[in-house]
Amino acid sequence: MDQLYQTLTTSAFGMRAQGERTRVISENIANAKTAANTPEADPYTRKVITFRNEMDRTYDQRLVKVEDIAPQRVKEYPLKYMPDHPGADENGYVKMPNVNMLIEVNDMREAQRSYEANLGMIEQTRGMMLRTIDLLR
Repeated sequence: MDQLYQTLTTSAFGMRAQGERTRVISENIANAKTAANTPEADPYTRKVITFRNEMDRTYDQRLVKVEDIAPQRVKEYPLKYMPDHPGADENGYVKMPNVNMLIEVNDMREAQRSYEANLGMIEQTRGMMLRTIDLLR
């Protein structure tokens, strides 16, 4: 039973990490069109999440955890011609976020699939536990 409990714990930590990843991606998508307010200001900067594999002595197993959520490094922001925007420079260009919707949608799909895989493991483990209990009756 201890191995089954460890499997549940590992899957739960994986679901938590993928849930956090989904939140960060959603924030990026929500701010994909958030331009700079003034010519000197920077627009929204895409955030990236990094994970770490950590040995947890309590559970005596390796678990995935969120290491950091940080803005992605940007050399130059994309420019869009919008001369009427308050953030436009003297040439009429506004700095736009470095969010690529295609990348964000693909990352979201990957996070969703990873979340579903962990959920499937929990369901399988739960079924094994219930069958074990039935055998012990």
